[in-house]
Amino acid sequence: MPLTRGHGDAGTRGMFKNIILTGFMGVGKTSVGTRLAKDLGFTFIDTDSLIEADQKISITEIFSSFGEPYFRDVETRIIGQVLENENQVVSTGGGAVIREENRAAFKEKGMTVCLMARPEVIYDRIKHETHRPLLQVAEPLAKIRELLATREPFYRQADIIIDTSDKTVDGVIAEIRGKVRYACC
Repeated sequence: MPLTRGHGDAGTRGMFKNIILTGFMGVGKTSVGTRLAKDLGFTFIDTDSLIEADQKISITEIFSSFGEPYFRDVETRIIGQVLENENQVVSTGGGAVIREENRAAFKEKGMTVCLMARPEVIYDRIKHETHRPLLQVAEPLAKIRELLATREPFYRQADIIIDTSDKTVDGVIAEIRGKVRYACC
């Protein structure tokens, strides 16, 4: 079954070949993306994993050795390469939306689904993880709120927005599938 874009103006109509998951860290992009891809018979792609494979070091090491601007350059290049393919569910890093070039590629090459969650829920989900370089600060919850406030206008540009705070992975997938079905009919 071909998936189609929403029922907005001519610029948002037409076929799309990928589902691109955006949203802050800890909102469920990987958990939802792997299952959604399997359900659709698509390939799951995690851009952060591809960045680490490309650079042969962890994202934490990229940030500490080369800085965030370097990381964002690599991320944009990887996203461009990934979106040359079709029939994928692509999980992007939480900050990928801050670059206009990435947002334009998302719009051109797929339907963008932004997963969101309340700051406290995000913190609870990721508080024991040590591979989140932007949260290696004294007050991680305050940093989450700050980053969310900065990124929210970009997240809000997605075709579909789903709050995962109080939902299971199955519930989020059902909502995505329902909204995609609604958007295409």
